[in-house]
Amino acid sequence: MRKLSDDLLVESYFKAQELNLSKDFIRLIETEIHRRSLAHKIKVSS
Repeated sequence: MRKLSDDLLVESYFKAQELNLSKDFIRLIETEIHRRSLAHKIKVSS
């Protein structure tokens, strides 16, 4: 995960959700997004 660029990481997150991939995998991506302080890029207003 650390080798992915920030943009690619965020893209991967949205694609994983779109494809309904494993919740564990999505959680792993989310953890890395939070580690990099990119959470603001995945927040969706409800």
